[in-house]
Amino acid sequence: MSSAAQRFRNWAIVLAVLLMGCFYLDLFCGSYHVSFTHFIESIFNYDSNDTSQLVMREFRIPRAVTALLAGSALSVCGLLMQTLFNNPLAGPYVLGISSGSSLFVAIGSLTGIHFFLNDYGMILLAFLGAILFGVIILISSVRIRTQISLLLVGLMLGSMAGAVITTLEATASAQELRAYTMWTMGSLQNTHFDQLGLFLGIISMALATCLFLIKPLNALVLGEDHASLLGINIRHFRFLTILITAVLSGTITAFCGPIAFVGLAVPNMAKMLFKTASHLKLLVGCFLIGGSFLLLADVLIQTLEPYFLVPVNALTSLIGAPIIIYLILKRWA
Repeated sequence: MSSAAQRFRNWAIVLAVLLMGCFYLDLFCGSYHVSFTHFIESIFNYDSNDTSQLVMREFRIPRAVTALLAGSALSVCGLLMQTLFNNPLAGPYVLGISSGSSLFVAIGSLTGIHFFLNDYGMILLAFLGAILFGVIILISSVRIRTQISLLLVGLMLGSMAGAVITTLEATASAQELRAYTMWTMGSLQNTHFDQLGLFLGIISMALATCLFLIKPLNALVLGEDHASLLGINIRHFRFLTILITAVLSGTITAFCGPIAFVGLAVPNMAKMLFKTASHLKLLVGCFLIGGSFLLLADVLIQTLEPYFLVPVNALTSLIGAPIIIYLILKRWA
């Protein structure tokens, strides 16, 4: 076994153990003590009259699973976008798909339409917004030849959505502004236990589809011209990459709200750790590191909860921003 393969195997084992440890911590770190037995019973022999099982099934399990899936999916999206645009500072929201979610949620929450002010209404609006903007980007990817032009389309969509949101905020009431502001902070506890099947199914299928992109992703590292010479259809690859990113980031934004910096920081951490251009290894690394990253963030949030509330979006920004600054200084200083 080569030294590179040995390095990957060793780090993969360490990260897998870290992920499982973080998941365990997130399940049991709350102020209310719940035993492992209650965890098992809450899944296979649920009794809603048992407070411990209720806490585990309705709060702890959905929150931990959401953190794992959201962190992993956003990290994989970030890796796809960084490879597609050949830019280590590209992220899962660079194409403006999350702006579509934000716009639709703003329309629902800042216009006083009460139907959309519950959890299901917010999820529906955010998902519809992501799908609409995703379709626009997908149509543009077929007609546009260069990645830079496609990036500009995404930025313009984000600017337009931001302008509409600002206009709505200027005319909204205090209660409506509070509802929208709370959504923009992000949350890992909006997913209910009965929604986990749908959430897990969508994320799993999209992540599994990434395996079909490994060869073109590896080829694209050499540039579009070299990838074309190797038989890669750039437009088809771009379309599928954007579709996967739209589904993953749209689903995460719908269920959790916007979560910043995970998709920017984690792929770069995986590249520094594994020191490889193999996207199979990088995808595995992003999945493991991204899941652990957001699980640890949630453990910290729950630990600090008795003293003050830290929104998940704020915490990931506080952790992720220094990493991005370090990367910028290292690359361009």
